[in-house]
Amino acid sequence: MNRNAQFVSTSRALAAFAVLPLSLAVSQALAQTANVTLYGIVDVGVQHVTGVKGGDHTSLASGIMEGSRWGLRGTEDIGNGYKAMFVLESRFEADTGGLSNRPMSGTQLPDRLTAGLPPAVQAALNSAVGSQLGVNLPGRLFDRQAFVGMVTPFGAILAGRQYTPAFEISNRYDAFANASAASPGQLISIPAGVDIRESNSVMYRIELNNFYGSAYYAFGELSSGTKNGRLVGINGGYQTSKWGAGIGYNERTNSAGQKSLNTLVAGANYDFGLANLFAMYGVIKEPNGSSAPELRAGLIAGGVPSVLVDTGILPRFMQDVRLYHVGARIPLGVGTLTAGYSQVDDRRATNADVTSYGVAYTYPLSKRTDLNAVVTQVNNNANAQVLPGGNGYLGGVTAYGGKDATSFQFSLRHKF
Repeated sequence: MNRNAQFVSTSRALAAFAVLPLSLAVSQALAQTANVTLYGIVDVGVQHVTGVKGGDHTSLASGIMEGSRWGLRGTEDIGNGYKAMFVLESRFEADTGGLSNRPMSGTQLPDRLTAGLPPAVQAALNSAVGSQLGVNLPGRLFDRQAFVGMVTPFGAILAGRQYTPAFEISNRYDAFANASAASPGQLISIPAGVDIRESNSVMYRIELNNFYGSAYYAFGELSSGTKNGRLVGINGGYQTSKWGAGIGYNERTNSAGQKSLNTLVAGANYDFGLANLFAMYGVIKEPNGSSAPELRAGLIAGGVPSVLVDTGILPRFMQDVRLYHVGARIPLGVGTLTAGYSQVDDRRATNADVTSYGVAYTYPLSKRTDLNAVVTQVNNNANAQVLPGGNGYLGGVTAYGGKDATSFQFSLRHKF
């Protein structure tokens, strides 16, 4: 190599090293305006549940108090009161490492959905509906949440997979905050009484001087029509550190454009120091099954007469329910004792009324780790079969109509 070539090569190398500090400085400057956080919860423990078909059930369970998860959230300050933000949150099962789970009762359906039907039709229903019971059966990586948005001085616009307005109210005014078998949400899980989260959604959210509210639209994205398969919702309320009250509403249409599951939830709380009291009321109606068109098509294709499907099967999946809940969180020593009572008043002909009461004690080992012990009693009337589960999984159904259930849960929860 001649001297000129050596000079050019050396000059290029020196230039590259000279640019490196500048690149690092730019990267650091960008990092100062953006913030990305890795976070999560690992909640796993042992539960013992009575009332299960085949005998009592003892198992290791993930998500007793809160569903085990990991996530990424980030914000970037754009200036003038505007921020870009995102959330990606993935569930996982700490007991298996998987992404989904099924009820401890498996594919078993409540007797009231199959009673009196020919055995072949009962088998077809269990295959078509029972096989769909579980959490995140499609195995979505970010099943819990996945959205991006813009926060402005006038509220936030968020788009993606998000919690629904009615569920947000139920979570806020449930004394257990949907944790454990004692949560009132356990009584309306099969069939589902509230849509928890929805994909393809756009939400406007605002919080101002203790007032909060949101408006929600989830696109059905079906070729049969823009109204088909959509979900709309709204909520609003007022919350301080002392007391609060709020109301939320969801309304879904099925793939045929029929009004299906609609849920109204109202609640309030008052903290008078010795205890934080909660009350919640819900109205759940489903005049047409959320999956009725698909179920009808599948059963008819399987040879079930259309008359039997339309008059003897689909009406069983309609809902007309009232949900009541009262509870309290009580500081007790270094921990917290939560107690609550919940009741479902079923207005359908089956009259599948059910009540539950339970207590949960949380003992902090540190700022991020706690121990939890929960005892829950579920009393089913002659046509009810609620089998309690946890925050991250369905319990399922008891052995037969009228069979009561008791749940004992103990978990270790770590937050990072």
